[in-house]
Amino acid sequence: MGKKVLSAILIMMLSIALVACGGDSKETGKDETASKTEETKETPADTTKEDETTPIGEGVEKSDIKIGVAMPTKDLQRWNQDGANMKAELEAAGYQVDLQYANNEIATQLSQVENMVTGGCDALVIASIDGSSLGTVLAKAAEAGIPVIAYDRLLMESDAVSYYATFDNYMVGTIQGEFIRDNLDLDNTDGPYNIEIFTGSPDDNNARYFYGGAMDVLKPYIDSGKLVVPSGQKRFEEVATLNWSTEEAQKRMENLITAYYAGGTKLDAVLSSNDSVANGITNALLGAGYEADDFPILTGQDCDITSVKNIINGTQSMSIFKDTRTLASQVVKMVNAIVEGKEVPVNDTETYDNGVVVVPTYLCEPVFADINNYKELLIDSGYYTEDQLK
Repeated sequence: MGKKVLSAILIMMLSIALVACGGDSKETGKDETASKTEETKETPADTTKEDETTPIGEGVEKSDIKIGVAMPTKDLQRWNQDGANMKAELEAAGYQVDLQYANNEIATQLSQVENMVTGGCDALVIASIDGSSLGTVLAKAAEAGIPVIAYDRLLMESDAVSYYATFDNYMVGTIQGEFIRDNLDLDNTDGPYNIEIFTGSPDDNNARYFYGGAMDVLKPYIDSGKLVVPSGQKRFEEVATLNWSTEEAQKRMENLITAYYAGGTKLDAVLSSNDSVANGITNALLGAGYEADDFPILTGQDCDITSVKNIINGTQSMSIFKDTRTLASQVVKMVNAIVEGKEVPVNDTETYDNGVVVVPTYLCEPVFADINNYKELLIDSGYYTEDQLK
């Protein structure tokens, strides 16, 4: 029977209607890119992917089961941590692990995942570079009976996606928007306040959730004139940052400063969806002569070391903390359930429509770190050491 034993019987498990952690989203006015819209609620029930697993087979040792883990790149700190935590958690659970990084190259990731399919992997965990680019290889995985868990980024346009594990990405944006609202005290002051908006890569489905969550908070203040966007750049397509590039974010921020803020116009806040983008914004502001004591409110995500140092020195205001240890642990639970043919833990069966099916999802809850709580959240928890943040 070879190294892995696959059951010939497909065990159908009843879909359990569970309450989503993040709640329903609202539409973001005329911006059609807000991610959780009312359309999600209208998805026909028969397009929801059934909660199904193909058990690896009774009597098979976990040491004979191989899990393929595909990560997008080593260039960003967070993916190094995601990959390392995933590998450590899966190996601790007894599995073999084939961990691959794709250098942010779609063709490389396609080849890596195909090799995992043909090379004996029993299940796949994929953090995609482009969620719509893997349809062909996912179909091959489905033909081979290999379940697929989308990791943090939803795999799009395929019915071969078994499950999705992520943080509540709409909540990420909501927290960022609320941070700006509360720190500008928008409900109690007259304004107006100037803000610029940056989000992530248009080929990353998560970027639309981050943007949608934040804009659902901020748009009423923009509409009322209490928040002003001097550049006028508000639509997702106008504020997206290809590949989450620090360099591209820096260039755009430099252009905005030259065009709209060179005459002394005050910049009060910048919404940035993640830390690599925020780092580019920080670089541009420092280059234009801004100092820590007159920096605008600047959001971020991932608590990368550079951004945490910037929080400490006053050139970034906050960063969403998505503890990859939490997400890795949840994925291991999902893998164990798949291997054993048990009910896979999910808490959202309505929201994440990949264009073909609604994928059963587990949402972990994000929190944010700022100057007031970073020690407790990041150092006391063992995520970083104090020396790493010096």
